[in-house]
Amino acid sequence: MTDDQVKDATAADLKALAEQAGRDLEDASALEILRWAVDTFGDRFCVTSSMEDAVVAHLASRVKPGVDVVFLDTGYHFEETIGTRDAVDAVMDVNVITLTPRQTVAEQDAEYGPKLHDRDPDLCCALRKVKPLEEGLTAYGAWATGLRRDESPTRANTPVVGWDEKRQKVKVSPIARWTQDDVDAYVTEHGVLTNPLLMDGYASVGCAPCTRRVLEGEDARAGRWAGRAKTECGLHG
Repeated sequence: MTDDQVKDATAADLKALAEQAGRDLEDASALEILRWAVDTFGDRFCVTSSMEDAVVAHLASRVKPGVDVVFLDTGYHFEETIGTRDAVDAVMDVNVITLTPRQTVAEQDAEYGPKLHDRDPDLCCALRKVKPLEEGLTAYGAWATGLRRDESPTRANTPVVGWDEKRQKVKVSPIARWTQDDVDAYVTEHGVLTNPLLMDGYASVGCAPCTRRVLEGEDARAGRWAGRAKTECGLHG
C-alpha cells in the first residue's frame, strides 16, 4: 500500500494492514520495522517519546532524518526530563514537537483541586497525557513508541506493529522484542542521549509526583504509581 493509498484507506483497511505487518515483521530488525513505517506513511508517521531515552528517536532518524518526535509536557516532569528533551532537540536530526494540556497545572488545580494525581490519577493522566496526545496525533496515520515486552507483564504481548483501536491509527513498537541489555548496548554503541535519572535508581521515568526509584528485583515499571493498582497512564492501554 502506497502513501497515497494509505491516506484514502478505511480504518478497517489500516487495521488489516497493521495486523499483517505485525506478523510479517515479527522477526525483523528495529530499523526494518521503522523503514516499513516510513515507506508506508511518509510524513504522516511520527515517534512519541517520554524522553526516558532517545533510542527510538535515534533509530527513526537513521531511516527518516528530521522525523517528528512528539513529546508530552505534562507540567509535572522532572527537570532532567525537560533537559533531555532540549538536548535531543539540539543534537539529533529530529523535529521535536512539544504538546501541552489545555490547562496549566494551576488551572487544573483551580478546577479540580490540588494534587489531582494523588486523588484520581486516571483523570489526571487523561487530562494531561491522553487527551493532548489524541489531539497531537491528528495529523498522523501511524506513531512509534518505545514499548518493550520485557518491561512489565502488561506489555508482554506488544506487537511490533499493531492497531491502536482507541485512536484508529497504526501503532509501531520497533523495539518490542528488545531487552534492557539490547537498549543499553545500542545506547553505548551510538552514544544515544538518556535521561540522567536512569543512573539514579529510576528504571522508568514519568511525572515526578507519580514516579519513584525501583527496588532490587522489581520490574522496570514498578516505580510508576507505586502502591496503586494503576500500571499504565492510558496512552498504551
